Amino acid sequence: MAQGVKDLQDSEFASTVRQGTVLVDFWAPWCGPCRMQGPILEQVAAEVGPKATIAKVNVDENPESAHRFGVRSIPTLILFKDGRAVRQFVGVQDKRTLVGAIG
Repeated sequence: MAQGVKDLQDSEFASTVRQGTVLVDFWAPWCGPCRMQGPILEQVAAEVGPKATIAKVNVDENPESAHRFGVRSIPTLILFKDGRAVRQFVGVQDKRTLVGAIG
């Protein structure tokens, strides 16, 4: 399966995070820090490969998922392991921090 950052919709959120390790970036196109986080996520996806899924949710188009996890500021990144949110980051995160959290 080709790695990279997957665009996630509310309709597929639960099925995507249900199994394995998934890092989800809650973002919006008008958010400057979110645009800075994007290329870092691409680097994380390239480094972790099939070990984890890296995904992003546009909060403007998919407010349900953001609301469900109490996302109040963006970017917010949440790390899921087998459907459970195990770690949350608010603000731009560097590659080393994210790769380290994924393990």
